[in-house]
Amino acid sequence: MSSLAAATGGTAKTPTAGRWGIVIAALLLQFSIGAVYAWSVFSSALKKPDAMGLTNPEASLPFTVTIGMIFIGSYIGGRIQDKKGPRPVALTGGVIYAIGCIIASFALSHDNTQLWLLVLGYGVISGFGLGFAYIVPIAMLQKWFPDKRGLITGLAVAGFGFGAVLTAPVAQWLIAMAPTEPNRAFLPLGIGYLVLAVIGASFFRNPPAGYTVPGWVPSANGRAQDSYKQFTEKEALRTPQWYLLAAILTLNVTVGIALIAQANSSAIDIAGYSVAGAAALVGVLALFNGGGRIFWAWVSGKTGRMVAFSMMLGLQGICLLIIPHASNAALFFILAAVIYLCYGGGFGTMPATAGDFFGVKHAGAIYGLMIIGWSLGGIIGPPIIAALVGTDKNYTLGYTVIGVIALVAIIVPVITKMPKTEVAKEAHASQK
Repeated sequence: MSSLAAATGGTAKTPTAGRWGIVIAALLLQFSIGAVYAWSVFSSALKKPDAMGLTNPEASLPFTVTIGMIFIGSYIGGRIQDKKGPRPVALTGGVIYAIGCIIASFALSHDNTQLWLLVLGYGVISGFGLGFAYIVPIAMLQKWFPDKRGLITGLAVAGFGFGAVLTAPVAQWLIAMAPTEPNRAFLPLGIGYLVLAVIGASFFRNPPAGYTVPGWVPSANGRAQDSYKQFTEKEALRTPQWYLLAAILTLNVTVGIALIAQANSSAIDIAGYSVAGAAALVGVLALFNGGGRIFWAWVSGKTGRMVAFSMMLGLQGICLLIIPHASNAALFFILAAVIYLCYGGGFGTMPATAGDFFGVKHAGAIYGLMIIGWSLGGIIGPPIIAALVGTDKNYTLGYTVIGVIALVAIIVPVITKMPKTEVAKEAHASQK
């Protein structure tokens, strides 16, 4: 029997036999909803006068709303998952995401009068569905892999980062078929997302009660081995650490997504990429977004979580200061790749960090709420960079401001420490 078949409930020789099949299923779901990171391909097309003729802030609005809605979806989805299990939540979220994309395909006006429809479909509906589905594999796989929490959370979100690898060039090809109506591309893409999401989510399930990994012994410092260390959502919110972790995620998203939202246009205007070349670049950079989620999750297990976050913010800050002066195409690519790597690394590292701090029993609700940092970063970063760059394309001002924010932000992980055992005991006692 294959591992994927075992994941559906077939007989397995050991309780862990089917868990890697569930990882594959999770990657299919994440790949479909991660296509959101190809937005800059649509943004460039929508700004052309013979299409919708949107301004830079208008073109960034659907993406901003999408990221803003993720928190609402992830918080609700995380709480439902903790009660009902992962499969129905993931299926619902994937279907909602695809429907939103299909609705966006009907915004075909040659001016901005149908921008609201694009914002409603791609922004509000797809953003909610994205968040609803996104939190599921992260919480679920931590329960299947207590022995590889850092690595597995990196893998759990790597598919999301890789989503734009295929979507960016395919979207560019679809847009080229009807360049004056680029939103038509959302219809076939939405159907494709629906198929991937439904197939992947159909295999989701939590491990059975009493599940353990043979031969694995929790670390003496692990937070999962004592019942009082399994924080509930309310207990976690009573600690300053929850707010510090949410702040770190917010800052890492803010600085990284500023480039992601402008990647296509920046490659063309700063480094002289062609339109097709810039679309291909966005797809290649998605490899680093996805790979960074695995790489930094692994690094954080070696260096410590907060050291890793400090490195991510520092590297992004330096690269953002340099990138507006990177007229060489190769240099631009290297700098952008590092930023994407570190941006993705925040999502690969933070779920394991939250699990270290608060346990995994209520991971859906605790990390689902923490994703407010993703939405806040998505609301803050793209509008700031769009306004600073402006119609005169002042990339130097825009990326310099964002780069300074990244470097100053290093102070937050530096001051963030693990909750003390005594705090955990008191939080648990207060609920009795």
